[in-house]
Amino acid sequence: MTREPTSDTALTRRHALTRLGGILAAALTSAGWKLSRSGTASASPVACLLATEQTQGPYYIPHEKIRRDITEHRPGTPLALRLRVVDASSCRPIKGATVEVWHCDAGGLYSGFVGASAGGPPPPAGGGPGGGGSQPTDKKTFLRGGQRSDATGVVVFDTIYPGWYRGRTVHIHVKVHVGGSVVHTGQLYFPDSLTDTVYAKAPYDKRPNRDTRNATDGIYAAGGAASTLRLARRTAGYVGTITMGVRRS
Repeated sequence: MTREPTSDTALTRRHALTRLGGILAAALTSAGWKLSRSGTASASPVACLLATEQTQGPYYIPHEKIRRDITEHRPGTPLALRLRVVDASSCRPIKGATVEVWHCDAGGLYSGFVGASAGGPPPPAGGGPGGGGSQPTDKKTFLRGGQRSDATGVVVFDTIYPGWYRGRTVHIHVKVHVGGSVVHTGQLYFPDSLTDTVYAKAPYDKRPNRDTRNATDGIYAAGGAASTLRLARRTAGYVGTITMGVRRS
């Protein structure tokens, strides 16, 4: 049985592949979230919608750090993630849920798998496709971390807008633990039009011609529309928000 992380420096986690049902994403109403000056989020009424869980992918690593700022000085457009966890049956916030996120940098590389990331150099002639396996290849930790939700169900991460890599649209991986169990494994997405705007500037413009957009991504096709972040411009970058409804067991 998976135990809820207790250390302030690491999480104890179990791998959870795609599960059918059992996870609901709460879609924001047209009013959306109201962000206070303190950076917390107060939610307007939400409607809980059933969403399909998605694969955790090959770059998940146990024992991530509990921290808000996961950037580790990686270059890119600043992105504040404000994620809210609620009970799917009532839409009430869940305090103490552990939310983990991980994603690639502007160059398409994942920490822990820098040498094996699909965003790295193409494989040699006759070699297999790029992409990591189950075992990390390095000890880097950039753009990975976890947070425990506050009384309003909110966690906040300071990160950068993700880059892209071959065969996938732009995304962030997310996993939610409640009461010692993994209750959600999914991915968060971005509107292609906004990504086009962000990628027109450094450092993303060094890697033009991304090969996959939302409409041509097979994983996005299985629930990505309901997992797309609501994004708002801020002085130095963007704020991305979404409410994730989960079943506690």
